[in-house]
Amino acid sequence: MNPHASAPAHASAHTAARILIVEDEPAIAETLVYALRTEGFAPECVGTGHEALARLQDGGIAVVVLDVGLPDLSGFEVCRRIRAAQGWQDVQVMFLTARSEEIDRVLGFEIGADDYVAKPFSPREVVARIRVMLRRLASTVPASVASPASGAALALQLDEAAARISHAGRALTLTRYEYLLLAHLLKHPGRVFSRDQLLDAVWGRGSDSSDRTVDTHIKTLRAKLRAAAPEADLIATHRGLGYSLTGAA
Repeated sequence: MNPHASAPAHASAHTAARILIVEDEPAIAETLVYALRTEGFAPECVGTGHEALARLQDGGIAVVVLDVGLPDLSGFEVCRRIRAAQGWQDVQVMFLTARSEEIDRVLGFEIGADDYVAKPFSPREVVARIRVMLRRLASTVPASVASPASGAALALQLDEAAARISHAGRALTLTRYEYLLLAHLLKHPGRVFSRDQLLDAVWGRGSDSSDRTVDTHIKTLRAKLRAAAPEADLIATHRGLGYSLTGAA
């Protein structure tokens, strides 16, 4: 098997869900291709970051399974470019890497990853996580609902170098986790994040925090945003799904 070749389309319900594996170790790539194809997905595989970005330009990819230690660009840089590109906001990104330190996981989520799995891994677990990611993608709000968030994004200014967010011309006084939570929402306006996704992105996978922690921080953020601009309602609750940055300032 050539792991860097495109897999043929599979005549199943998952044919439209094309999974791009970005992995330069053939044995790992073959394992993932086999596991995904067996479950009815249509996996494709490339060995470098530049190849991955070129393939994404052609469209049709639902999930990118991304190694960090690629021979050209780092996986982190590939993820940054995916999140910065117009038209790729709905592409789900899963890091699959030997770099399992907490700081690497936190960085991965901060730059926009949707999941992070450490090697060695279970192929069945990876497939199960991809199914969850696709269900989340299917449950996000339609573009017509999310579109008002562009106004919210313009009303908020994020200065990452200074770790500061301003609203209505005023710098917000935020705790560390309020800042990280609002910054994460601000980088993805209109996108609905579940509480679990926000916990992973802000507090880190494996933390002792709970759904209640997210709800509490959302509540305090709303209070601080309204104190800066009482007419604004920027954080929306999506019952049964989670939260998004939306509304108009």
